[in-house]
Amino acid sequence: MKIQANKMVTLTYSILDDAGLVLEQNDVPVSYVHGGHSDLFEKIERALEGKTAGDAVDVTLPPAEGFGEHDSSLTFTDDIDNVPPEFRRLGAEVEMQNAQGEPRTFVVTKIENGRLTVDCNHPFAGKTVHFHVEVMSVRDATADELRQAGANPNLH
Repeated sequence: MKIQANKMVTLTYSILDDAGLVLEQNDVPVSYVHGGHSDLFEKIERALEGKTAGDAVDVTLPPAEGFGEHDSSLTFTDDIDNVPPEFRRLGAEVEMQNAQGEPRTFVVTKIENGRLTVDCNHPFAGKTVHFHVEVMSVRDATADELRQAGANPNLH
């Protein structure tokens, strides 16, 4: 069965940087409805079109097509004394609200010279990333899966 609109696709993936180092690897299969409103990057979904179980695709995403450019306005540095002790460690997550009251998660990315930096950018922002995607299975999506994905069941 080929990947096309309204098919339930199960896959695994790896994300690598330009040097070939693995940034993220997901060996636990994830599923999505093809042609629906998934979180899959459009370029990857297009590359998967027409593939079948056992196929693999490699897709390169520059920042503009992937995780976006690094936005320096989403990075803040302050004296460590102004930061509660529980957040004074690398990787700590700090929940804050933006000017519109929307919650944003900032991650402590640097502690240096009595200063602490938090960043709300995606960790891969500003990077060209390379996805290696392996198709595990392809099947017709159920009516419930189509509704949940916001797909057009009339294309089935």
